[in-house]
Amino acid sequence: MKHFCSSPWFWIPSLYMAEGLPYFAVNTLTVLMYVNMGIGIADMAFFTGWLYLPWVIKPFWSPFVDLFKTKRWWTILMQFLIGVCMAAVAFLLPGSLFFASTLAVFWLMAFFSATHDIAADGYYMLELPPHSQAAFVGVRSTFYRIASIIGQGGLVMLAGYLEISMGSVPMAWAVVFTILSVFFLAVSFYHIKFMPVADSDKPLPGVTAKSIVKDFCNTFVSFFAKPNVATALAFMLLYRFPEALCIKLVQPFLVSSREQGGLALSTSQVGFINGTVGVVALLLGGIAGGIAISRGGLKKWLWPMALSLTLPCVLYCLLAMTRPESFFWISTAIFVEQFGYGFGFSAYMLYLIYFSRGESQTSHYAFCTAFMALGMMLPGMFAGWLHDSFAVYNLFGTDGPQGFINFFWFVMVGCVATLIVCAKVRIDPSFGRKTSAPE
Repeated sequence: MKHFCSSPWFWIPSLYMAEGLPYFAVNTLTVLMYVNMGIGIADMAFFTGWLYLPWVIKPFWSPFVDLFKTKRWWTILMQFLIGVCMAAVAFLLPGSLFFASTLAVFWLMAFFSATHDIAADGYYMLELPPHSQAAFVGVRSTFYRIASIIGQGGLVMLAGYLEISMGSVPMAWAVVFTILSVFFLAVSFYHIKFMPVADSDKPLPGVTAKSIVKDFCNTFVSFFAKPNVATALAFMLLYRFPEALCIKLVQPFLVSSREQGGLALSTSQVGFINGTVGVVALLLGGIAGGIAISRGGLKKWLWPMALSLTLPCVLYCLLAMTRPESFFWISTAIFVEQFGYGFGFSAYMLYLIYFSRGESQTSHYAFCTAFMALGMMLPGMFAGWLHDSFAVYNLFGTDGPQGFINFFWFVMVGCVATLIVCAKVRIDPSFGRKTSAPE
């Protein structure tokens, strides 16, 4: 039985907006919000780093979604629960115990969001035939990026405006999460009406918890039995090591006062940089990376992409040492860094596909993405501690606080890890290169 309206245009845009927004809320908004509310950098980085965990362990419970109800049911339920979590955050932010209480809610939200990813992507593949899946992959990506612009840009700019107009940081962010709550509650009811009921969307016959555990164990063992698995895991964990360190401290660096060694940007300015300059650069870099690999192959472009991912980190070193007041030059530096990241990230994602090839490709790719999340989680947790530890050393003879200066130079040293794992991996020279169709 199909729903009264089966056009994918009625549900794919809203579905992937709903998939992207909680991810950015949990992993981006929390960083800036907690810093603005006076939480120390070390505590912020460590505790928000734990919010990655549901995405790390997602492959361990994703098979069990097939045991109970339908993927459509799971998708809509998770959207509703995410909306409830957003409302809880808004309610708890003005309280005296806001840090511990909202962290607990954010972890639940992260769990619901990761489960939503599983169900939504599964529903997409069940509801659409293969040719339609390919046709709408660009729509999926576009609306996920729109969620990125809204989550990292528009909502941050709104929070910055409200911080000033309302004169209260907690209340400003409470309003932001109230808006998000209303959106998710509304979208869950919208999808009840507009997400089709697919005949194939039902619990798999003959599947039990015992059979799932058995199949999972077999897949897990086969993953670690793949050739060169140790080198591959090192690549997954360390290729993005510099980015993983930076991601928790870039926003605190941008908004911290000059007396603290930061650039003293307003919350709205950070939202503009994240949501426009950063996203545009990221998209352009990703497009350029895809074109480059399709023409020369992954092996040929691995080193240029690794260098594009690492070398722009030196711009943060220069920003920390000079602390320019020009918004234009700060934006330009971040544009270059984000373009380099988008270009370099193309190689990483394609390598995950490369290593996942063979039997159980889908499951093995899920394991790869789990290690990708782990590689982002662990360094980020300790980035704040590194900043505080380095603050007591004046290594370059510069005036002012040294924490950010020394931290970003440590990140540059950490780029060596990326280069080492690139030297170790082995890739088929033809992989990723577009070949001419046979005549």
